[in-house]
Amino acid sequence: MSDLITPELVTLDQNLGNERSEVIRHLVQQVVSTGRATGFDELYSDAMARESKTATGVPGGIAIPHCRSSAVTQATLVMARINPPVDWGAKDGPADIVFFIAAPEGADQEHLQLLSKLARSLIKKNFTGALRTAASPQEIVDLVDGALGLGPVPESQAPGTASGAANAAPATGASAAGTGGTGAGTTGAQAAGSTTAGAASAGSGGAHSAGAPTSEPTADHGNAGGAGDGGKTHRLVAVTACPTGIAHTYMAADSLAAAAAERGIDLQVETQGSAGSTPLDPSVISNADAVIFATDVDVRDKGRFAGLPVVAGPVKRGIDEPGVMIDEALAAAKDPNSRRVSGGGGGGEERDPQSSGEGEGFGGQLKRALLTGVSYMIPFVAGGGLLIALGFLLGGYELSLSDDDGTLTGDIILDGGTIFDPGEEGLLTYLGAVFWKIGNLSLAFLVPALAGYIAYALADRPGIAPGFTAGSVALFMDTGFIGGLVGGLLAGYIARWVGGWSVPSWMRGLMPVVIIPLVTSLIASGLLILVLGGPISALTLALNDWLAGLSGAAAVVLGIVLGLMMGSDLGGPINKVAYSFAVAGLGAGSFENQAPWQIMAAVMAAGMVPPLGMALATVLDKQQFTMALRENGKAAWLLGAAFISEGAIPFAAADPFRVIPSCMVGGAVAGAICMGTGVTSQAPHGGIFVFFAIGNILMFIVAILAGMVASGLIYVALKRWTAPKRAEEPVIA
Repeated sequence: MSDLITPELVTLDQNLGNERSEVIRHLVQQVVSTGRATGFDELYSDAMARESKTATGVPGGIAIPHCRSSAVTQATLVMARINPPVDWGAKDGPADIVFFIAAPEGADQEHLQLLSKLARSLIKKNFTGALRTAASPQEIVDLVDGALGLGPVPESQAPGTASGAANAAPATGASAAGTGGTGAGTTGAQAAGSTTAGAASAGSGGAHSAGAPTSEPTADHGNAGGAGDGGKTHRLVAVTACPTGIAHTYMAADSLAAAAAERGIDLQVETQGSAGSTPLDPSVISNADAVIFATDVDVRDKGRFAGLPVVAGPVKRGIDEPGVMIDEALAAAKDPNSRRVSGGGGGGEERDPQSSGEGEGFGGQLKRALLTGVSYMIPFVAGGGLLIALGFLLGGYELSLSDDDGTLTGDIILDGGTIFDPGEEGLLTYLGAVFWKIGNLSLAFLVPALAGYIAYALADRPGIAPGFTAGSVALFMDTGFIGGLVGGLLAGYIARWVGGWSVPSWMRGLMPVVIIPLVTSLIASGLLILVLGGPISALTLALNDWLAGLSGAAAVVLGIVLGLMMGSDLGGPINKVAYSFAVAGLGAGSFENQAPWQIMAAVMAAGMVPPLGMALATVLDKQQFTMALRENGKAAWLLGAAFISEGAIPFAAADPFRVIPSCMVGGAVAGAICMGTGVTSQAPHGGIFVFFAIGNILMFIVAILAGMVASGLIYVALKRWTAPKRAEEPVIA
């Protein structure tokens, strides 16, 4: 018997609410109440954070919310059969069966393999049908144990019965070919990290005998497969991966394998999940006609697939539309102008969803690239800004001055020699000069890093070198961060274009290290120097002059706009636009032009308000809040003080139409006060804990407190006037 699920973790035919957040709250409470997690708040937050990345509903009325959490002490399954069903983001309608998978941060491989095996079972109609007819929690436990191979298989699921025959798949199944064309041989290979759908004459009956039906009706796919091409067998490879690597990774692999078997296609899938990953054999990749990426994170070692036609989409599409992805891959294999995997590849880094960029719309691609560049740039800005602030704290503001021979700071460092002989200026001034210099050198990477990682987001590793080069050229041309943005986009798109060239196999190895950097650097940087540098430099100068001249009402209005953006979606796209604008301009700040520092202060203060406002609301009128939200309110004090806007997400998830407006008003108040009183920040993050980097710290605190009070009072008022008081939920021991 499995220790993953017990009857106490099963809920049958209950109304758990109309929103997925309410259902997840109930399931998390069950995990905590059975002693399998240390705290409700952390597990609930982790579960909702995972849910916000990609909807976890799958076809067939099933939802599989799941997460890894340090709060979980034992790998756990919680099952609920709910009435009424709840919309979980699946295309075919709401879900009435919900499995919540709670895995510890360091879950062992045995448990992870069991969890992934359960996820595969949930796309089998006979298994889900049995779940819907089970009369007791113990029957549910027996069904799950049978599906995991840890207990006797219930009669309704046994091979040979009407419903069980479709579930009889080979146990080791390295390939569907050679098993009578069933296409069922997935279980064992997937547990090891890969799966294959055979190329034998597997028709729709074979695919369905694997117990993994596709979302499309069975049709004649002879023209797409081998039969319609003079008997040629098409060979495809695929990679599936999701952020947690527990459920969707393996469900997508099974769905794609079944759809390929239905079409008579030879497909081999590499599952890059938590249960282990066995890389595809290089000979299999070299013989493939195209590759499918059904992933929400970056594909590990993507360079292996360089030059192959590619179809890419989120992992959920591999579950919802496996047949469509197979057909698109076959069409791409026949099209000489189809998109191909770039000449280089990522290592093992995980990036934003749709990180490959293939199959995205232009707008989504552009947003992802810009946010990737900003996210990689922030450490340079954070480290540099804080070091400069510490340098001023120790050595005084004279460190930024110059003398006749160069920078005063450089003279102090070079003349001082070492920490043991700091020179006539003294130890504190010497250390301040060292911090200031290191900080300035770090900030000097701001524009090259921005450009380099924008190009990386668009073209993977082959884009990094041309991107950094274009960023350095942007600095040389005095184009500022705008030049870095333009240079990074140019380098990324050009590198991607060059990487898509169809070249002989002997030349593929030269593409990422020689040809792509050479051609891309020449074109992108050449365009900046010869054509774009002058106009962008003039635009940058005009923008800096406008920001430097902001005062009075104009500055306050800008603060209000930034505050509204920071409070609008709590770490979402609008919030990130405001934050990225502030961070990107931070390096241009100086004592002569403090506007960029003022913008950074306004953004940081406004971003601190939402969690602090919600925390205050739970104190002002605690009877309006559930026990869980009161506990979230306690944590929100620290999160808000540290400028972590996401501390307000649990409140927004439960009550978005009252929380979001309250946060926006509070953020606008804070932003307006900061801009109106000239508060500055040389640090891009840290909240009150980087007080030494804040100019006019008193008004910074006043702005935060004013925004917090406004946000908290408005939210309490809205809850009282627009909704009845919530009933108390029982305290979880």
